Amino acid sequence: MADDAVPAHLINSSTGDWEMVIGLEVHAQVTSKSKLFSGAATEFGAKPNAQVSLVDAAMPGMLPVINEECVTQAVRTGLGLKAKINLRSVFDRKNYFYPDLPQGYQISQFTQPIVGEGEVALDMEDGEEVRVGIERLHLEQDAGKSLHDQDPKSSYVDLNRSGVALMEIVSRPDMRSSEQAQAYVLKLRSILRYLGTCDGNMEEGSLRADVNVSVRRPGAELGTRCEIKNVNSIRFIGQAIEYEARRQIEIIEDGGAIDQETRLFDPRTGETRSMRSKEEAHDYRYFPDPDLLPLEFSQSFVDDLAAQLPELPDQKKARFMADWELEHYDAEVLVAEKERADYFEEMVTLGADPKAAANWVLNTHLGRVNKEDIDFEKAPVSAQANTAILKMTDDGTISGKIAKDLYDLVWESGGDPEKLVEERGLKQVSDSGEIEKIIDEVIAANPKQVEQVKAKPQTLGWFVGQVMQKTGGKANPQMVNQLLRAKLEIAES
Repeated sequence: MADDAVPAHLINSSTGDWEMVIGLEVHAQVTSKSKLFSGAATEFGAKPNAQVSLVDAAMPGMLPVINEECVTQAVRTGLGLKAKINLRSVFDRKNYFYPDLPQGYQISQFTQPIVGEGEVALDMEDGEEVRVGIERLHLEQDAGKSLHDQDPKSSYVDLNRSGVALMEIVSRPDMRSSEQAQAYVLKLRSILRYLGTCDGNMEEGSLRADVNVSVRRPGAELGTRCEIKNVNSIRFIGQAIEYEARRQIEIIEDGGAIDQETRLFDPRTGETRSMRSKEEAHDYRYFPDPDLLPLEFSQSFVDDLAAQLPELPDQKKARFMADWELEHYDAEVLVAEKERADYFEEMVTLGADPKAAANWVLNTHLGRVNKEDIDFEKAPVSAQANTAILKMTDDGTISGKIAKDLYDLVWESGGDPEKLVEERGLKQVSDSGEIEKIIDEVIAANPKQVEQVKAKPQTLGWFVGQVMQKTGGKANPQMVNQLLRAKLEIAES
């Protein structure tokens, strides 16, 4: 991304404009049945300390053994990020003390990571295209978890996460707004899920971000940054950035200076608070892990993985737009989640019109999913059922209003849409004689509205609504409109 700011992203204050500079370090748990250097399980939700090997507990004499699946997943992720894959990388010891770090160091990668520079492209809602550079992706082991709410006088340690494989994906400071940072994490999570290299469940801690924020005058040198640790929600990422940027601006404008430090975000107050002064690399005393040889693999290994990559969001979006002429926004929202894109494609395969299917999935189906606050894949209306509803609407069997009522019925009670239409008498009324009879009744009962509609033809919709109401929404709307115009002697608009 260009270094100059887009004016819309500037923060206005009493002393002039300020610009945010944001970079993220995203920790993504590798999808793998066992840990990075041991055979212990990684399943979420196990009882405390039920998934801990002797290696994870740092018992004397226990040596780490690299998990090939974790390496494969890291390489696949790098390829998905259009990044450079390093055929030789080195594991280092990152030394620090923490109660849930049994070894007293973390095995990570520092100077020679497995994945180098890449890029993530963002299409913002306002039409702006932002390209966020990826600086590196390295493998490292997770720490355990300290539990402070189990006893009033003691803290407990759960080592189930100790040794779980993480990919730390480090961006360049290319983002200039909280919205861009949120869009970046959403896009990154989408790519990881398409690849199957991380499930992206932020509520379970599978994906979390360290957010680096600084402020400067537009075009000036980079300011001093603060790092907000372990933010585990897209919404919280946005709130933390907004608060932190304004906090820093206020300090500078009052004549103070920003201390480089690590901070925590408190979701209850919406504020960040100081945690500790920010460590530098030398504070961790990195050195190559003597128990692990350099990690080396061949270019053919990488090429084989590249050949097996699935279609990723940007590729799928381009195909949806080219093959089915979907609007850019519709295609973007459809491919944001793999389950959503697959659902839409299944409807098209079953014979639904692509544009009608996209509109139905994004408005009717996704709208109900969001309203009920459930995962997309857990929605009770199948792609087959929605396709049947659209086909019956398209061929005139049911009206658009009945289609939505039928959808709600299937959601709440289940059943085959075609059988429900037959059993409940929901077929659209297209008998002109029957509709004409109802129109005559409506006209006869509303002489004042008849005079009004002749003076103001745009009020014809009132009559359409009355007829539709009397038929329970089953009348063919086009036929109703045509017959009303003929009866009331109103020309086509």
